[in-house]
Amino acid sequence: MDTAARGGRASVVIPGVAAPSSVACVRSLGRRGIRPIVVSSDETTPAFHSKYCAEAIRVPSPHDDLVAYKDALRALAERPDVRTIVPVREPDIYVLSKYREEFAEFVATPWPDFETLSRTQDRIRLFSAAETAGVDAPETTLFTAPPDGDRQWIMKPRYTILGDEYLEEYTPETCVAPPSTTYLESTHTTSAESAQLEMHHVPLVQEYVSTTEEYGFFALYDEGEAVATFQHRQRRGYSYAGGPSSFRESVDIPTLKAAGLALLDELEWHGLAMVEFLRDEETGQFKLMEVNPRFWSSLPFTVRAGADFPYYYWLQAAGRTGEIDDVYESGIGGHLLRGEALYLYSILTDDIGLVEKPGFSSAVVDVARSLLTQPRFDYLTRDDPRPFVRDALNTISAIRS
Repeated sequence: MDTAARGGRASVVIPGVAAPSSVACVRSLGRRGIRPIVVSSDETTPAFHSKYCAEAIRVPSPHDDLVAYKDALRALAERPDVRTIVPVREPDIYVLSKYREEFAEFVATPWPDFETLSRTQDRIRLFSAAETAGVDAPETTLFTAPPDGDRQWIMKPRYTILGDEYLEEYTPETCVAPPSTTYLESTHTTSAESAQLEMHHVPLVQEYVSTTEEYGFFALYDEGEAVATFQHRQRRGYSYAGGPSSFRESVDIPTLKAAGLALLDELEWHGLAMVEFLRDEETGQFKLMEVNPRFWSSLPFTVRAGADFPYYYWLQAAGRTGEIDDVYESGIGGHLLRGEALYLYSILTDDIGLVEKPGFSSAVVDVARSLLTQPRFDYLTRDDPRPFVRDALNTISAIRS
């Protein structure tokens, strides 16, 4: 497709979600003169409130009707000013990949075909690919019988999204986010039948890796070749047991890069990917956790560290990958302030038996010290403060409800 022939100021469609990734895309591209069109079913999405948002358009929620959501995206793709669409969550990449040929008639499609995508959204296939690539991973199997009671395990969904491509009882309109990972306190109290009811499909059991060293390897691929990469270490998550990142620092570790590249090369990847690893404290090996085939929630920090992946994505969509300057600054940190508050709250309220809980006072000191020494924030910026305000109001509203 010749996007240069379309004329007019170029636009890009960005789904507006609760995660900071949408705002990062809007700011990155808006500051470069590209028109961000933010779409969401929720008028309180922070990206709607960025001064760089050129248009705010209400669309159906993919969780209410995935086909209606696809049709809304396609209608925008047919506009002559729109060049591409940005995936920021699992339903986005699922629908874009599933209907890739439809979208390719109108816009650039720098995302994988569905066969490639399914090798990441189906974790059984993902860990099989990791084994072929020589990438270490914890023991993982379908939860069809209770696992060895002498070892520690977690239960997680087999699929990162539940839809008709993976489960025959679903229709094309159906899109369900599966329940999150569960720590199995006892393998004798959870049956395979109850696990299936809880997860809405046959889930996985995975060997629990006892470590606080959680890492992310991030990449943009063009037809099986990496054109940009980035790495960070997660220092704190929403919970003291982990979860989405609230504080992280940029790193440059050759063995981490080698593991991430080996897996994505094996997948013959195309587009965006975040590969999550845990580092085994005894062996030093990086063990695969999962792959997010889209933009990641900590994207604002990635951009602040010098790896402007929204712009890289734009350049790839325009056929200009040769202009990508793949450099970033290692050794710096950044925060999601809401995530830091959730981290401290989890220490007060949660009790996860497999994970040692830090002391609350020392945790407060650690958070305060890092805020002072590494004052970089996902939402809060001087030139565009309204997304931060909107996110804070959303958080307060959620607590009150």
